[in-house]
Amino acid sequence: MARNRQQLQTQLSRITSVLLHEKGYICFVDIFMQLGYLSQSDYEHWRFRRIPYLERVMTLNLGQINFIMKTVRQNSLHGKLLPRVTVYQSWGQGKKSLLRFSKSGAPHIEEAYATHFVTPQASI
Repeated sequence: MARNRQQLQTQLSRITSVLLHEKGYICFVDIFMQLGYLSQSDYEHWRFRRIPYLERVMTLNLGQINFIMKTVRQNSLHGKLLPRVTVYQSWGQGKKSLLRFSKSGAPHIEEAYATHFVTPQASI
């Protein structure tokens, strides 16, 4: 699914508008699934800790991931959406644990992935 950056920006605009309308927030996991870079089944395996970190199963490189995340963040902030860090915990029985998005596990990268963008009225 090769896309140039302009096509990707157009798709991101459409996807984020739909997500905001349907869910009231935008999150990167949903965006990657909508773009076809993350399957529902891989997402669920990650949530059940069968996959150590999410980037491992995403079908795009780190440069593409970075471009998507920067674009969505800039557009969301420009659109007056508020960034809110969300805690992603494992599903299933037993003790819940924090999930990792990246191979490195660097705090600033993990926080970027876990950030949702919400409308101002939704955050009150």
